[in-house]
Amino acid sequence: MKLDKNEYLKHIDTTIANGKYQDNWSSLRQFKVPDWYQNAKFGIFIHWGLYSVPAYDSEWYSRNMYIQGSKAYDHHLEVYGPHKDFGYKDFIPMFQAEKFDADEWATLFKQSGARYVMPVAEHHDGFQMYRSSISHYNTYEMGPKRDLLAEMKEAYEKQGLTLCVSSHRAEHWFFMSHGKEFESDVHEPLEQGDFYWPAMPEPKDHFDLYDCPPSQAFLEDWLIRCCELVDQYQPRVFYFDWWIQNAAFKPYLKKFCAYYYNKGEEWGTPVAINYKHDALMFGSAVPDVERGQFAELKPYFWQTDTAVAKNSWCYTEGNVYKTAGEIIRDFVDIVSKNGSLLLNVGPRADGTIPDEDRNLLLSIGKWLEVNGKAIYDTTYWRKFGEGPTEIKEGQFTDGQTKLFTSEDIRFTVRDHYLYASVLVYPENGVVHIQSLKEKSPYFEGIIKGIEVLGFDEQPEWVRTGDALTITTTNVQSELPVVFRIELD
Repeated sequence: MKLDKNEYLKHIDTTIANGKYQDNWSSLRQFKVPDWYQNAKFGIFIHWGLYSVPAYDSEWYSRNMYIQGSKAYDHHLEVYGPHKDFGYKDFIPMFQAEKFDADEWATLFKQSGARYVMPVAEHHDGFQMYRSSISHYNTYEMGPKRDLLAEMKEAYEKQGLTLCVSSHRAEHWFFMSHGKEFESDVHEPLEQGDFYWPAMPEPKDHFDLYDCPPSQAFLEDWLIRCCELVDQYQPRVFYFDWWIQNAAFKPYLKKFCAYYYNKGEEWGTPVAINYKHDALMFGSAVPDVERGQFAELKPYFWQTDTAVAKNSWCYTEGNVYKTAGEIIRDFVDIVSKNGSLLLNVGPRADGTIPDEDRNLLLSIGKWLEVNGKAIYDTTYWRKFGEGPTEIKEGQFTDGQTKLFTSEDIRFTVRDHYLYASVLVYPENGVVHIQSLKEKSPYFEGIIKGIEVLGFDEQPEWVRTGDALTITTTNVQSELPVVFRIELD
């Protein structure tokens, strides 16, 4: 049934008018981060869509294939022919998801130790991975002709995983625009409802707050798409990618936040929104750092989103993968600073998850089986950690491997236990924790006992004016080793 946009917009306004949250920052700053979210610590991000068919360059293939002279443009000509004869829309029938099994995915994600899962519901390319009443260009009507998001929701919730979603629709305002610069299948007239609509000129600076503002028609369409996702799938976190920081989005962002938070009140389940680049007022949602982290402990909850691959968010042939050790060490560092890790995998177009992605997730899960007490349901300590390795702060800083040492230790707290995670365990088995020395400014209390998670050995320890020194003889690991320190 075709959605009546005017009636739906009225419904959104009525929900806001009758709810606790109004569409202004003062009201939206009543937001509180849900306890379950702060305690979960680890989620799975999924970039899967039409861009998984060419599996080349990155998830930005739909944009880059129309930029003359780019490697994606040349690749497209070589493999698929001229853009006027085979455009991005022609990947739709090729996206069949014929081997997709939501239960299989859910089992893997559960084994990874993740507690929430966030599929990309709609990427910049504008193809929806769910059944929609606002566009025919979705997986229920085209391609696999299945409501993939509904299948995921059912499978994840059976495994006790929390469904979240992300929307990258905002960038569709300009994402297909380069196809108008030469003879391709992206051409005028483009009308609302067309797959490539509106394909407006791309901003010179994607982070400019005022350049190339979207039209009212596009913004209303964007708002309805977001609210439709909320109503149909009841996600517990709604993630926004960049560009919603453009000034034109502000009134519509406030409406969406109020609508979604009021829906969470109706459901009796607190919800949250992720944002970047100060797109939302601080305190009204959860800030997210893309492919990076903070150098210091933050008094507010935050999230890192990054990927198992260094070069792409989606599956591409020849992805460059991180190691399990890199991911786990960053994970521990993030959690110690009051953050959560959202780790992306990129399935193939047929719905299978590559072995590299799978093996990394299983390695993380195996480590969490032993050391999860230092991660789940924890909070930060008086300091996040100690050691010489400096973390470069900000987004897009995770491309280079951090050279942690045996002196790099991270702290978390749960109940009356302090967890000290040694990021690189020393070969001689001797660990010095300066933050726990006698008369430390961070802790002057009593240490009742120390155990090492995952090993039978009872470590020896002594506390002096220089450090708490812990000694083991049989503990060896290429991954972080965690000491559970009982305090009194």
